[in-house]
Amino acid sequence: MLGLNGTPFQPATLQLTGIPGMQTGQAWVALVFCILYLISIIGNLTILALVIREPSLHQPMYYFLSMLSLNDLGVSFSTLPTVLATFCFNYRHVDFDACLVQMFFIHTFSFMESGILLAMSFDRFVAICDPLRYATVLTNNRILAMGLGILAKSFTTLFPFPFLVKRLPFCKGNVLHHSYCLHPDLMKVACGDIHVNNIYGLFVVLFTYGIDSTFILLSYTLILRAVLAIASREQRFKALNTCMSHICAVLVFYVPIITVSMIHRFWKSAPLVVHVMMSNVYLFIPPMLNPIIYSVKTKEIRRGIRQIFCKSWG
Repeated sequence: MLGLNGTPFQPATLQLTGIPGMQTGQAWVALVFCILYLISIIGNLTILALVIREPSLHQPMYYFLSMLSLNDLGVSFSTLPTVLATFCFNYRHVDFDACLVQMFFIHTFSFMESGILLAMSFDRFVAICDPLRYATVLTNNRILAMGLGILAKSFTTLFPFPFLVKRLPFCKGNVLHHSYCLHPDLMKVACGDIHVNNIYGLFVVLFTYGIDSTFILLSYTLILRAVLAIASREQRFKALNTCMSHICAVLVFYVPIITVSMIHRFWKSAPLVVHVMMSNVYLFIPPMLNPIIYSVKTKEIRRGIRQIFCKSWG
């Protein structure tokens, strides 16, 4: 479908939606989202502040944790404007180009999270399997290079998406199924040939989530083999305990992704609310839970938080 000047027709604005079937409880939904954002932003800012100000946390493990917190803030701030506008102010329209920008940042930060979790699994692998070389392998320069590599990989693989969407005409309406912009959602209202978008989307998913999850699994297979070779039961438990926070973060990130994929593949007739709720879990729960997980499971983080509270109340 072409516009008057021969270019693909695109609506000036797209209409966002809340959660289907919950129109009467919008105030409560808005409150829940505000609480999620508050916990996520305060929690991740606290982790970043602790790593910056505490010399005892100037170690590779905590540098990677600060990358994860910074990325989680990026995920939260990418969705925040339209989610709050939709649920708090009942303003459901977003400019088409602004929607493409939001789509790019949401997917970029999501794919970056996968890369950071892979880097953190490599950190745990070196710490347990080759502890004597830990400090020489994970130097500050190499950690910085890994962080920039993750950023460059995510940016370059996601960069074509806005342009691939921009070339398409939109003739199936302008109503999206979420309170933020996602590539699969935009494909549902686009017409014309979307094969390139779908094929490239599948390639990006396999190139990021597929490869990252495979290497994370390989890392933990090697870690488990090394731990089982330790003679002392107490030392085995101590070694595995250093990995628990990261294992929880991996599960919090990948379980919703796998669940969404399974629903799309095997439960195509699922109610729309199921798809919307799972997308919300995938985007909102990891940024909220990651700082909680590391605060609960990491002694150094707990100590730093206690010190902040003691100074505040002292």
